[in-house]
Amino acid sequence: MLDPDLLRAFVAVADHGSFTRGAAALNRTQSAVSMQVQRLEGAVGAAVLDRSRRGLRLTPAGEVLLGYARRILSVSAEAMGRLRDLQVEGIVRLGVMEDYGTRLVPPLLAGFAAAHPRIQVEMVTGLTTPMLPRLGERFDLVLAMHAAGDGGGTFLRREQAVWAAGRDVAAEPGATEAGSDKPAPLSLALYPQGCLFRTWAMAALDTAGRPWRLAFVSHSLAAVTAIAAQGLAVTVVKAGLLPPELRRLGNRDGLPPLPEADIRLHRAPGLAPAGELLARHLATGLTLPEHAAEV
Repeated sequence: MLDPDLLRAFVAVADHGSFTRGAAALNRTQSAVSMQVQRLEGAVGAAVLDRSRRGLRLTPAGEVLLGYARRILSVSAEAMGRLRDLQVEGIVRLGVMEDYGTRLVPPLLAGFAAAHPRIQVEMVTGLTTPMLPRLGERFDLVLAMHAAGDGGGTFLRREQAVWAAGRDVAAEPGATEAGSDKPAPLSLALYPQGCLFRTWAMAALDTAGRPWRLAFVSHSLAAVTAIAAQGLAVTVVKAGLLPPELRRLGNRDGLPPLPEADIRLHRAPGLAPAGELLARHLATGLTLPEHAAEV
């Protein structure tokens, strides 16, 4: 068996090229580190360092051992970190958008609960704009949507806002008013004030000169989706989370393009270890491969 303490001394000396610098890195005396390397050589039955006048160099045995030593120490550190994480306990208060909170986040929370049974997560879904000012007071973490390139926090992924209507119902974007060639006001099913998609939808239609009316307003994603699915109104959703009962609308339907949104994770100041573990778990699970380097 290879003693990790002996391997750690060997790696430090090899990395720093001398017993003196290696000992300083470990905060030990040079004699103590030299003795540990000697014990390691006795355990493996071969010299691992060549102490010649030309300086300190690895022997062939030392070159072979160094790679294994790094791997052993890395796995040991990983195991200890994992075991420490299992002992972390506490309550984490998470605020999240409803579409993410009902479709993307629950499977991640299931995996998190299995890995960290002592941590409880309290999740609130809804508009995240009013949640952000309450970070640290009511929420430990908030998963929020912002205009692309704005918002602070940790960037996770980018979502395209798109128009959507019922899959099996003819949408009304091209309809005209009775007895007139003017387009009829477009019926919208949107969320209350404070929703970024609501602001974007109204602004895009106004800029395009397309009349509209707010036919349905609700905090409930399911209710808004149901209204749109019945052909009673058009709504706005994230392209990556288009509900199966809706279909995407675009330019050929006479609707203007909508902006992109950034999904960002916000941490409360002084976040506890339990919250930091969940933050890392969510970031890993929600970051798209093409955005991994941006996190």
